[in-house]
Amino acid sequence: MAKVRLSVAERREELLRAAIGQIEARGVAAVRIADVASALGVSNALVLYHFSSKERLVAAAFARAAEDDLAQLRRLLGRRTSALRRLRAAVRWYAPTGQAKGWRLWIEGWSAALREPALREVARDLDERWKAAIAEVVAQGVAAGEFACPDPDGAALRLTALLDGLAVQLTAYGGAVPRTRARRWVDEALARELGLDPADLTDGRRPVKPPHRNAEQKAAPAP
Repeated sequence: MAKVRLSVAERREELLRAAIGQIEARGVAAVRIADVASALGVSNALVLYHFSSKERLVAAAFARAAEDDLAQLRRLLGRRTSALRRLRAAVRWYAPTGQAKGWRLWIEGWSAALREPALREVARDLDERWKAAIAEVVAQGVAAGEFACPDPDGAALRLTALLDGLAVQLTAYGGAVPRTRARRWVDEALARELGLDPADLTDGRRPVKPPHRNAEQKAAPAP
């Protein structure tokens, strides 16, 4: 049976997917152009036609993985529900105890980014866009009166730092932190940033709206 001829875009996508798989299996340092070519049954020359070097292929593969993660984050944060539910879903998905894939890939990427400027730009862009998306929804929840958070940008940074650190512990040092404990820490951190009780994240209770300052003033007894 004749092979289906792929368009340039389709071929690049196929190569990037294969590169992501090979990086996850072998690591950035060990993966070769030949490994990606072999995984697809194509020639090294074909890979180099689309990506002129291993460095360009690896950087493009990480950029593709980043877009996948950001697309899922946008889906979770774009749901028509409360800001709290959207934040809880996003943080639990992104946490290393959740369903997000590729933590091994990103730990490899962080390590390689110390030496590869192109990878460093990809990692920085993903980090900035993730934090900006989280901070935006935190600000929406504050505006809607769902919870109190005086510094949405700081909250997003602290949550990201915790999740990334736990990912290293759970991925690189298996058993260092029990998954149930890590999950509890994530819930506690999110609740703390939003001025809520952790039970508001776990038992489905509707969080009590923080009182508005004007309402407090109106309720105060007359002198």
